[in-house]
Amino acid sequence: MDELLKIKGLQKQYGNQVVLKDINLTVEKGEVVVVIGPSGCGKSTFLRCLNGLEEIQKGVVLVDGLPVESKKKEITKMRQKVGMVFQSYELFPHKTVLENIILAPMKVQKKKRDEATREAMELLERVGLTEKKDFYPRQLSGGQKQRVAIVRALCMHPEILLFDEVTAALDPEMVHEVLETMIALAKAGSTMVIVTHEMAFARAIADRIIFIDRGEIIEESRNPKEFFEHPKTERAKKFLKTFAYE
Repeated sequence: MDELLKIKGLQKQYGNQVVLKDINLTVEKGEVVVVIGPSGCGKSTFLRCLNGLEEIQKGVVLVDGLPVESKKKEITKMRQKVGMVFQSYELFPHKTVLENIILAPMKVQKKKRDEATREAMELLERVGLTEKKDFYPRQLSGGQKQRVAIVRALCMHPEILLFDEVTAALDPEMVHEVLETMIALAKAGSTMVIVTHEMAFARAIADRIIFIDRGEIIEESRNPKEFFEHPKTERAKKFLKTFAYE
């Protein structure tokens, strides 16, 4: 498989506080890597470092062999390779669903409106939201907003998708529709790095599990079933005991 994302010796700190310490990870094209760990362990910060939203102090992040550096002029072009879906949707409230989706392809990639609209409608159909194209975010449920945010990321044709706790702000009955959308993306061959607290979902979708605690990778497994049933580290065992999953 092709190596798409390579992280070498990544360190992130705020002043004297080290948030991420010596993170080394490689993600191959078409792979789904799920990052789990306790709250405050550095998972979300890790994702933000991968597309230059956070400046790193040491190490390097390479996407398709090119470095992600937040201060470089090329960062806008680089971010087109790395799509990110946030917990809080980040939709523009004064724009319709369709306008939210086609804005970046038109402004950043200079696509014509007709082309961007056609592709947006195809993706909206895939997630069952065609009839919501002229709605505003305030008229949507949380699950619908999150699916729109996923479509918006897909419209930029990123090489890798990052998901940061995308179900954390949703009511339980809305979680399923978002997770089903992500599972469909995985089956279609999308490369994804997912931060989640949904352990049953992590077990179902992951090609590899990364367990982080206190800013370090404590355990890594290419056999999710084995990890959840027989974690190798005491820290992972203790963490998993707090969840009820099948």
